[in-house]
Amino acid sequence: MTARVLVVEDEPGLVLTLEDRLRAEGYVVGVARDGDEGFHRATAESWDLILLDGMLPRKSGFDVCRELRAKGVKTPVLMLTARGQVSDRVVGLKLGADDYLVKPFDMSELLARIEARLRRDAAPAGAALKAPAVVTLGPLHLDFRRAEATKSGAPVELSGKEFHLLRYFIEHQGATISRAELLGAVWGYSTVPFTRTVDVHVANLRRKLEDDPARPSMILTIHGLGYKFVAPQGP
Repeated sequence: MTARVLVVEDEPGLVLTLEDRLRAEGYVVGVARDGDEGFHRATAESWDLILLDGMLPRKSGFDVCRELRAKGVKTPVLMLTARGQVSDRVVGLKLGADDYLVKPFDMSELLARIEARLRRDAAPAGAALKAPAVVTLGPLHLDFRRAEATKSGAPVELSGKEFHLLRYFIEHQGATISRAELLGAVWGYSTVPFTRTVDVHVANLRRKLEDDPARPSMILTIHGLGYKFVAPQGP
């Protein structure tokens, strides 16, 4: 089935370039030229991926991303932004974006990231996921089928990517997992770009799940190697 990509971008030249190239690659492309229109189309129509500019008229892409996740829209979001500051890229990921590219970007890299993201989502359910659909680990109760999580009975809002990452950790608990392995297994990258994507998503999981995110007891950093997941104990 042909993948549907929504481009939310206000720069006319870039919109034309993206439309032409994505359609040449076989995608169905929709366009929104400001934040309000982007939010409306993202919630009113079905998309496989959203390319979302960070700086938009009427409503910023950061606000659009936050509101989409708050509304429960789990469509993958790849943010395009002229902001080169690391802090701004981190903000986008914390708001629920799955990945980002800083303008000006190479079109071949953009296409590779789109393909990787769609390939990951198109994988047969359970093909690379061995954990049960419902898992209870200490105070955490996780229903991967419904994308629902609670901690000590209180709901925890996790993005689709955070669920994928957490499930991979659970399947490999006790093992040290490199960032490269996580980028390949969870994000679908065949090559490893320079990115803090893994670190930001790990920080988000710690903030939402750990009792003390500054001193995590579940998702441990193994310096120079990667991360290790240790299942929580107790009620």
